[in-house]
Amino acid sequence: MKANPIGGPRTDDTLLTGLRDVLVGPLPEIGRRFSLLLADLVPHTGLVIFTRECTGRPRKVAGDPTIVDRVTVAELDTLRGELGRGHRGLIYRGPATIGRRRREVCAILDQTETLLVLTPRGPLDDSAPLETVRGLIAVVATGIQLQVRQASPAYLAESRAASAERARTVSELTEAHAATLETILATLRSKDLDDAHARSTARETATSALVGLRSAVDQYRELAEEAVTTAFARLRGELRTLVRHRELELELVEPPVDGRALPGEVAHAARAVVRGAVLALSAQPNLTRIRVAWTCDRTHLVLDVRDDGGGEADVTDIERQLRERVETLGGTLESESTPGWGSRVTATLPLDPPATTNQRRDELAALGPREFEVLEHLVAGRRNRVIAERLGVSESTVKFHVARLLKKLGVDTRGEAAAVGAEAGVRAAP
Repeated sequence: MKANPIGGPRTDDTLLTGLRDVLVGPLPEIGRRFSLLLADLVPHTGLVIFTRECTGRPRKVAGDPTIVDRVTVAELDTLRGELGRGHRGLIYRGPATIGRRRREVCAILDQTETLLVLTPRGPLDDSAPLETVRGLIAVVATGIQLQVRQASPAYLAESRAASAERARTVSELTEAHAATLETILATLRSKDLDDAHARSTARETATSALVGLRSAVDQYRELAEEAVTTAFARLRGELRTLVRHRELELELVEPPVDGRALPGEVAHAARAVVRGAVLALSAQPNLTRIRVAWTCDRTHLVLDVRDDGGGEADVTDIERQLRERVETLGGTLESESTPGWGSRVTATLPLDPPATTNQRRDELAALGPREFEVLEHLVAGRRNRVIAERLGVSESTVKFHVARLLKKLGVDTRGEAAAVGAEAGVRAAP
């Protein structure tokens, strides 16, 4: 039996091919691709993947917009908590509140704490291959973790754009709802009103709504941000593993405990940059110590990595490996290698994204159709050779379009162009 990689009847071979295609595409579209892969295994009207790894978009969705567009983080967090009280890897079939009403769902909580929720198209019988689905989501969840941990420029740009947009939306809604509720409470507290019982009931309702609103904002911050000390603690564990089999001393200088919380994409990028720097520096001969220090104020996170080697590190190559990640977030990267004194890599990452301006939107409007297509592939993090293959043109033609769109956008690097595109809502090309 033959089938398309995604969609159509499934054999073991086509299932594995389809899973590969799910994993290699752009991360923001992984829900849609996974939904297509599961279409024959478990027919469904909606799919949601919920993971805390992706701070910009913790929900990856596909299917009926009247369901998936209404699913809230609070609903998913509640369902995951209920499943977690049993054991991870549990397959749940039954009613749950999804999309603001009770529905029959099939939910799986993976070992990575990634939650998969399906709304079946009809009743699920005992022959539904849910064990197969559990295995597939385990692989997909691990793939998401690896992509996030790698912190590619495309992922960082998309995550920052999503975080910034959601932060603006939450802030606007919070201010509007809080003002309305506080006005209602002030009115209800007035002694000039009659009917004390009705007034008391309404006051309790408004107070409860205000508390719920503030709790929702706190939950958003918990998802979108990471305490700087927590981010550094995770880095410590990663670095210990990285140099476990090397005779190398790691000196880790803790950030201040009162430092500002880090946006998720900044925390991911910071760890990826430090890991890359430590790995590159540790390749030098006769190296005994590497010092890693983070400092954080209200506006920037500064990463400082230095060694006690002979200054033999190829800092040009190190910058080539790390620069796109740093510049995608609007940061700066500096390095130096001094014979006899050692090498040093310093990255400075801003904690707040630059505001998207009308000028940026006008610059995007000036792009030609082919340049816009190339930009979509830059947002997806692809190199020129891959873009040329996808568009069916020569690599030199792609280089020409890249140079033109960099000039029109007023940026110097591909990473900056990807960030501008993602912030303006340009979708990564599939």
